[in-house]
Amino acid sequence: MVIALWWIRRDLRLHDQIALTAALRAADAVIPVFILDPVLRSVSPRRQAFLMAALQALDHALRKRGSYLVVRAGPPLETLGALMAETGARLIFAEEDFTPYARERDERIAHQLPLHRIGFPTIRHPASIVKPNGMPYRVFGAFRRMWRSTTALNPNSLQPAPVRIPTPPGIPSLPLFLERAERFDDFPPSEEAALERLRSFTEGEEAPIYRYHRDRNWLDREGSARLSPYLRFGMLSPRRVAIAAWQAMERAPHEEARQGASAWLDELIWREFFITLFFHFPNLAERPLRPEEGRIRWREDPEALQAWIEGRTGYPLVDAGMRQLRATGWMPNRARMVAASFLTRALRVDWRLGAQVFFEELLDGDPAVNVGNWQWVAGVGTDYASGFRTFNPTVQARTWDPAGRYIRRWVPELEHVPDSYVHAPWTMPEEVQRTARCRIGVDYPAPMVGGAHGQSKVEE
Repeated sequence: MVIALWWIRRDLRLHDQIALTAALRAADAVIPVFILDPVLRSVSPRRQAFLMAALQALDHALRKRGSYLVVRAGPPLETLGALMAETGARLIFAEEDFTPYARERDERIAHQLPLHRIGFPTIRHPASIVKPNGMPYRVFGAFRRMWRSTTALNPNSLQPAPVRIPTPPGIPSLPLFLERAERFDDFPPSEEAALERLRSFTEGEEAPIYRYHRDRNWLDREGSARLSPYLRFGMLSPRRVAIAAWQAMERAPHEEARQGASAWLDELIWREFFITLFFHFPNLAERPLRPEEGRIRWREDPEALQAWIEGRTGYPLVDAGMRQLRATGWMPNRARMVAASFLTRALRVDWRLGAQVFFEELLDGDPAVNVGNWQWVAGVGTDYASGFRTFNPTVQARTWDPAGRYIRRWVPELEHVPDSYVHAPWTMPEEVQRTARCRIGVDYPAPMVGGAHGQSKVEE
């Protein structure tokens, strides 16, 4: 009997699972295995708990199909070799991964073990969209045009979850122990929840996707899909998500609705773009895409960085976003851009330090997407106009949280501050501060930088 290992990495799902399909075709029995690699544990306890809960959900889904998840811990090469010797497995199937660590790891393993890399965590392979001269695109607009003109989104290409997965019984596995109790009410960590959220966002004439272009930036309401953690851990197939967006465009009830679906598809293409850049430029986590910007002199200010991390900058929208991040592992995209802009433009702190904080804390912390966004906001990456773009936190708050509901939720010190002052509480007269029970510099910090932060040539 031919036995294969299905090595699960960042693809915690059974639908459209190309590596699993290949394993089932090549072998009589398949052993699903997840390896707790000690190299990859430098993330927040919350994200580790999210991963453990997602693995529990995957194990439950596997057991419905006559299988189960085998969890081991240790260096992947040694762990896979030991498991092959233990079970008699002859083959290993895994989805390709594109981070620098994963590529180096997989090359080393493929030289010593029968590793077959099939499928990838993007819609298109990063090597498949290049300029006529073979060089990668460095500007999103050109990448987007090529992606849209050459990408076929065929619903019939999606693979359903297998009905049965034959797995030999009795293989020892580590328990999926949750080191800390966590509730993930906003992001139930399972493939089933991910698919339901995708359906509710994209299906029906009143689907939120048709309002996405109008609603996505509002902070006092929910206008985004909130699917990024599921894409990060592969609980959703990126092809399935893109096809859902394309189908929504095709059946849009009117042109404005089509614009909403098209805008959301563009966000998926941004994800493809950043992953593609990271594939071609694997040192982006340390070096900016635009080398000339590497001469920027960043300030070394550990106290300012810590105040930013803890939401004590004195700018309500920045503080609200950072406190939400620490409390939940999530921030709306508009708040992320404002917080990143404040750190790099107002405080002049190195974007790499902020990127590390986001990567460790965010449930959807993806190496390529995180670095790409931080370089874009800091003005050292793609899109030359970003070098002149600043997100003014006061203007942003007044525009996208006009009544201060988002701010008050995460910065309770400002609960009783009048709407006219909640976006810039340092402008309150002393008698208003007393009435609102919010003394600037005592109950809530004074602004870290003077004046209205960061007017710029291009105001977002």
